[in-house]
Amino acid sequence: MTPRGLFLLPLVLAMAPDTYAADSRDLLKVLQSSHCPNCRLADADLVHADLRDANLSGAELQRANLGQANLDGADLSGADLSFTSLRGASLRGADLRGSTLYGTDLRHVDLSGARLDDGALEQAHWHGARGISAGVQSHAALHNAGVAAAEQGQWSAAETLFSAAIVAEPSEPLSWVARGLCRGELGDTTKASRDLAHAGRLFESQGESEKAQQLLEASQKATAAMADPASTGGNGIGSQLLSGALSTAQALAPIALRALSPMLLP
Repeated sequence: MTPRGLFLLPLVLAMAPDTYAADSRDLLKVLQSSHCPNCRLADADLVHADLRDANLSGAELQRANLGQANLDGADLSGADLSFTSLRGASLRGADLRGSTLYGTDLRHVDLSGARLDDGALEQAHWHGARGISAGVQSHAALHNAGVAAAEQGQWSAAETLFSAAIVAEPSEPLSWVARGLCRGELGDTTKASRDLAHAGRLFESQGESEKAQQLLEASQKATAAMADPASTGGNGIGSQLLSGALSTAQALAPIALRALSPMLLP
């Protein structure tokens, strides 16, 4: 069964009906007073805006651009931040409880002291964010951040995140597969092989023999690559197994489901 939340959400700003566009009066209000609870600010351009201590509780901020904005101490509780860009923003001490963070870009955001619901980051992009409390770093949140880092080719960072995900939930094979692929890209074939083999054993214990066999074969290929590097075509095993699996603009299935299929190629 697919673990809840293990999806890579695309940073695609979807076209929205006019009924959801920002209300010009609300936009003027928030720029003048920084207080606009329940405002309609979808698709608003608020880049670099100074919204310290703003009251935006319950606001509609879908797809808004708040990149580099200062939202320190802001009340965003219950706000809809679906596919909103907050990249590089400061949210120190902000209240995000009850907010919708589906596909939200929180990369390189400062969340020091921010209040978040447990699991709030599971469907957001938060790779590179600072000040995130351990309480919201669930397995799914860590795994997703690892996928985001891998998609950007940041293999070392991705390995670290997948390792943290494994600590949070050691019995989840998908994170072992993902870390193995990263280690393959980093050239550590021995550890990559071990991760894939362990993931196979976990799948076997869960009654998924086919996936277990696929991973065993992948582990054996990784081991063989150590003896014959030319067998991988000069690329890391990760580059072969992740090809097409992490670069799509669509929402991805769990990393293993896409990444496993190339293992079966002759």
